[in-house]
Amino acid sequence: MQLSELRERLGQGDRAQQLATRLIVSAAEISGATELVPIEMAHISACHYSGRASLDFAEFLLRNSARFAVPTHTNASLIACATPTLRPESTDPESVAGARRLMEIYEQLGATPMWTCAPYQQPDGRPDFGQHVAASESNAVSFFNSVLGARTNKYGDFLDVSAAIVGAVPLAGLHTDDGRGATHLFRVQLPDSASDAEHEDASLAHLVGIIVGRLTGTHVPVIDGMGSLDEDQLKAVAAAAASSGSVAMFHVVGVTPEAPTLEAATGGRIPARQTVIDAGMLADARAALQTRSSGRLSAVCLGTPHFSVGEFGELLRLLDGRSTRVQMLVTTSRAAVAEIDVLGWAQQLDDAGVRVICDTCTYYPPTPTGVSGRVMTNSAKWAYYAPGTLGVEVAFGSLRACVESAVCGEVVL
Repeated sequence: MQLSELRERLGQGDRAQQLATRLIVSAAEISGATELVPIEMAHISACHYSGRASLDFAEFLLRNSARFAVPTHTNASLIACATPTLRPESTDPESVAGARRLMEIYEQLGATPMWTCAPYQQPDGRPDFGQHVAASESNAVSFFNSVLGARTNKYGDFLDVSAAIVGAVPLAGLHTDDGRGATHLFRVQLPDSASDAEHEDASLAHLVGIIVGRLTGTHVPVIDGMGSLDEDQLKAVAAAAASSGSVAMFHVVGVTPEAPTLEAATGGRIPARQTVIDAGMLADARAALQTRSSGRLSAVCLGTPHFSVGEFGELLRLLDGRSTRVQMLVTTSRAAVAEIDVLGWAQQLDDAGVRVICDTCTYYPPTPTGVSGRVMTNSAKWAYYAPGTLGVEVAFGSLRACVESAVCGEVVL
C-alpha cells in the first residue's frame, strides 16, 4: 500500500479509525517511509495501565466502535485478576481500578486476553518467519525479530493499537532487509572452565544480554561464540538487551534464523564495531545487577519475562520436594498455568510454597505485597529495573541459586 492511499482515508470511517489512520500516517512521515506493509497480528502494550491517558484512549476506542483488522493479543497487565492480593486496590486505588477497567475494555474490543509479555510461548502468539507484525513489549519485539525471524519495529502505546486497527505499518526499520543487518559484533571468548561454569548456572545468556544492550543501544548486534542456545536462553538475551539498551533485534551466529553465518548476519558488511566479551566483563555485569549478595530475603521473584512450561519443570526438579521459607513469586501466562495444571505441577508448586501468578509481573509498581527489603531473582531484566522501580535490594543468581536461597531463607550464591 502506498502512503498516499492511506492519506486519502484520513477522513473516512468512524472517529477511532480516523485517529488510528492519522497516527500511522504520522509515523510513516517521521520514519521517511513511502509505503505501508500489511501485518498479520499485533501484540499491544497499551492495555497495560500507565496513567489516565491509557484509559481515556481505550474508552475513546470503545465509544467509537473500534475494530481490529488483525488478531490482536494483550501484553501483561498491571494487576493479576486471579491474585488481587498481589496489588490490592487499597495500595493505589486509581491505578488498580484503572488497570481492571482497561483489561475489560480491550477484551470488549476483541483482543485475545493473553495478558503475557511472552506471547511467543503459545502457538497463536507466534508469528512465522518473514511475517510482518506490530509488537510493543520490548522482549517480545526482540524475540519476534531475532528468534522467529518475524518483522516488527517497537511500537509504543497507541501506535501499537493504531497498527492493529489499520492492519498495516510503515515499511521502515526492521521491516526492511537493510534494517536487519548487524553492525556491532560481539565475540564471547571464555576459558573452558569459565564457559562451563557460566553455562552451568544458566546466567550466561542474561549477562551477555546486559552487556550487548549497554554497548549497542538501538543498533542490531550479532553475537558469536555462544554455542547452542534454547528458546528460554534466547528469551533471556532478548529481555536483558532490551532493558540495558533498546535492542529490538539481535543475531546469534549458528543459532538464530537469519544468522547461519556471520556474513549472513551482517549482510556481507564489515561490522562498524567489535567487542570481545570475556570473563572479566561477565563478572562486572553480574556485579552491576546486584545491590546485595548476602543476607536474609523477603522474596524470590521469577518469571521476567513470563516463565515457560519448561522452566516450571526445571524449578520443580531443583526444588526436589522441598518447601520454601520465603515467598517465591513466579509470573507466567494463563496458557502456561493451564498446562502445568494438567501436568499436576501446579499442585506440587503450591505444596512447596510457590505462588504462581498470571497476567502481570512483579518488577513494576505498585510494589507487590511482600516484596520489600532484599529480593532475589534469576532475571537480568528484573534485577536491572527493580532497584529503581520498587526501591528494593537485589541479589542476582541462577535459578538453582534462587531455589536454594528460597529454601534457606537467605541468599545462597
